[in-house]
Amino acid sequence: MVSQTPPRPVRHLFGRGTWPEVSRVGDILRTETVGGALLLGAAVLALVWANSPWSSAYQDLIGLRVGPSALHLDLTLAQWAADGLLAIFFFVAGLELKREFVAGDLRDPRRAVMPVAAAVGGMAVPALIYIAVNAGAAGGALSGWAVPTATDIAFALAVLAVISTHLPSALRTFLLTLAVVDDLLAIAIIAVFYTGSPNLLALAAALAPLAAFAFLVQRRVRSWWLLLPLAAATWALVHASGVHATVAGVLLGFMVPVIRRDSGPGPGLAEQFEHRWRPLSAGFAVPVFAFFAAGVSVAGVGGLGETLRDPVTIGIVAGLVAGKCAGVLGSTWLVQRFTRATLGDGVSWWDVLGLSLLAGIGFTVSLLIGELAFGAGSAKDGHARIGILAGSLISAVLAMLVLRARNSHYRRLCAREEVDTDADGVPDVYEDDAVQR
Repeated sequence: MVSQTPPRPVRHLFGRGTWPEVSRVGDILRTETVGGALLLGAAVLALVWANSPWSSAYQDLIGLRVGPSALHLDLTLAQWAADGLLAIFFFVAGLELKREFVAGDLRDPRRAVMPVAAAVGGMAVPALIYIAVNAGAAGGALSGWAVPTATDIAFALAVLAVISTHLPSALRTFLLTLAVVDDLLAIAIIAVFYTGSPNLLALAAALAPLAAFAFLVQRRVRSWWLLLPLAAATWALVHASGVHATVAGVLLGFMVPVIRRDSGPGPGLAEQFEHRWRPLSAGFAVPVFAFFAAGVSVAGVGGLGETLRDPVTIGIVAGLVAGKCAGVLGSTWLVQRFTRATLGDGVSWWDVLGLSLLAGIGFTVSLLIGELAFGAGSAKDGHARIGILAGSLISAVLAMLVLRARNSHYRRLCAREEVDTDADGVPDVYEDDAVQR
């Protein structure tokens, strides 16, 4: 009798995750969508004010210095927003990324490879396009090669809210994970390529409060009066070292344990911290940063015509619109091609194209890198901001056109997945998947 090898199970690139993970991601997306609306409002307000007859008042506000000079923390409000408030943003990103790879669906390498590959491709291709456009350009234009590599998850989700689409849960999880990995790679780029000669003594001193913070959270200490001073000390010492202070946020996030000490069900400390700090990050820290960073005067950067002819502007727009789309879509196709996987049920490459265009919405981290690359307030920085705004707007419009065409399909797919015949609060399709596993 000839034995037959059982067929290998078909692997789906955008298959449904587990219901707890899908439910948690849904909660995150709702928070980020509200934050995206606030972010958009803050950016529009800053642009209008900076180009109004009262623009001098805006410049005076962002240049106002506050803080103790004895500790070298007499920073402008714009610097406090970029160095301080964005550290909260990256702290939440660190918590989210660690949780995804330790306890989330992405602890399975087969699920993690696609969003990670898409994030890497979505950063490499825009950078190459920018370098190609600015090769030979004068004035240090090449230093902005990393500006078009970032994806702004809050703005992307705000666009989805405007579309009012029923995007399949697997695609929403993919977009969120891609953006979180993107943020981590961006902070690595900032630490490696946009840091001068660091003060090694201050950097070494930062390890002491960081280690104390890690010691306490590993023992599940939640007392804010213990943890916040240690986190602030870590941030201040990293800032004093010359390394961008947002790196401290990621390091602190990585220190928080994901798994409960008793290994029982329920959220761990990382998820509890994330639930507590994400509204502050999305609802306050990022919109305030946008308000101080997005206000660029068109007249102050030499006029719109000169700005649009600058290779810096052209490279950023091309990188965000064409580079991000080609990088994310191409990397996803390569993963599908070499793993011989198929797309999930009801998902088409048009869906992936729409998400790839959404990834071209770069704002928060792109503005931060632009300031570090060209110097806050410089003409090149102004051109970079115009390029970021224009590229993000074009990407958003194109994504809306593609996803609007798919909206009715999303609605039908979502309605089918949300059937709950036994009224236990868990859609039956996820229970069926669990049984098959």
